[in-house]
Amino acid sequence: MTTTRTSRPAGAAHGDHCGRLLAALERFRAEHVHTAERWGARLAATLPAGGRLLAAGNGGSAAQAQHLTAELVGRYRADRAPFSAIALHADTSSCTAIVNDYGADELFARQVRAHARPGDVLILLSTSGASPNLLSAAAAGHESAAHVWALTGPAPNPLAAVSDETLCVEAATTATVQELHLVAVHLMCGAFDTELGVQPG
Repeated sequence: MTTTRTSRPAGAAHGDHCGRLLAALERFRAEHVHTAERWGARLAATLPAGGRLLAAGNGGSAAQAQHLTAELVGRYRADRAPFSAIALHADTSSCTAIVNDYGADELFARQVRAHARPGDVLILLSTSGASPNLLSAAAAGHESAAHVWALTGPAPNPLAAVSDETLCVEAATTATVQELHLVAVHLMCGAFDTELGVQPG
């Protein structure tokens, strides 16, 4: 017996991912573009003056954090000077030593205490806004007199509550939150370059 597969419209099998993304993007565009661009402009005032950006997240959010720091140490669209930006999960020796000796909740906080200086920026990315290691990092950021920014999923959430500034993405799924976090990262980088007078390549 031959079984014939019936075709289904794109997106029918697992829900309309693109439709949900477009709806969330429209809301993001209306509510958050200004915040992301303002953060980029703030970084453009902080980093050339000798400050640094520290960034942290778990899993996919770690990848987003490292994406942001790579754009600042390297470049976004056109050539420019490099700036100090550190993804705190990327030093595997430090990370594994800290987790082994102090526990997972101290993974980022201990690095913040080591690297953050008054006036630096600490940006914490979390789809849930509830990760204990990021909450500990936020506390360490305040102790170090750094500016603590949270890029999270829907509010309210614990990380947003303890941060100086927040950008909380309203979306139904973790995947869509992460996709919009990447939009925020690129908006920040674009605003950063614009403030520095870098012309797009």
